[in-house]
Amino acid sequence: MRPMSSLIPSLSSLLILCLSQPAGAADNQLTPREKQEGWVLLFDGTTPTGWVSSGKPFPTANIEDGSINPHKSGAYVSYYKEPFDNFVLSCDFKVSKGANSGIFIRTGDMNDPVQTGFEIQIFDSAGKPPSKHSCGALYDAVAPSVEASKPTGEWNHIEITADHSTIKIVLNGQQVVTADLDRWTEAEKNPDGSKNKFTKALKDFPRSGYLGFQDHNAPVWFKNVKLKRLK
Repeated sequence: MRPMSSLIPSLSSLLILCLSQPAGAADNQLTPREKQEGWVLLFDGTTPTGWVSSGKPFPTANIEDGSINPHKSGAYVSYYKEPFDNFVLSCDFKVSKGANSGIFIRTGDMNDPVQTGFEIQIFDSAGKPPSKHSCGALYDAVAPSVEASKPTGEWNHIEITADHSTIKIVLNGQQVVTADLDRWTEAEKNPDGSKNKFTKALKDFPRSGYLGFQDHNAPVWFKNVKLKRLK
């Protein structure tokens, strides 16, 4: 057994190291660096301010433990009140067993989000082969390069970049999708020749619109919803 006196320098060094590390923001808050870089917080963790469900304020009852849960909120997609065009969206999410949801971006018509917006799939697909319907996919258009999602009940981190015709998706630190929307020149068809469900070419979809969270069949939770506009 090492003498107690020999542990003191090690413990002191560890304490100094911990104190020297920059403190990250708590949930649903911005760090000083994020504020400096131009990030804005779209959800404060306690109120539905700014969020809309079927034309009405998002239900307070669907805010659970500092997270937005769109399940049974009264809308297929609950969305933020302000449209965005070019941006980086960052958030954390976790899924329940069998959950199927999505993050919609640039949605032009909230009465028809599937045919006027882009869905980034949120799905309980951890451990399964990647497909165009896997978690992190640009839904029905681009499969993630790897299945990077975590099992049910664990928090995932996703960053979505929409920059003119470019869509990039980073899931849990891995870039899983890079897509140039201008390559989608035909309705119901992907550049690789496979079919999709979209009645017009993705290059013709809106480049500005609303972002929101889908209620499909089971609880899914979103927090730390942050956005940075791109010039």
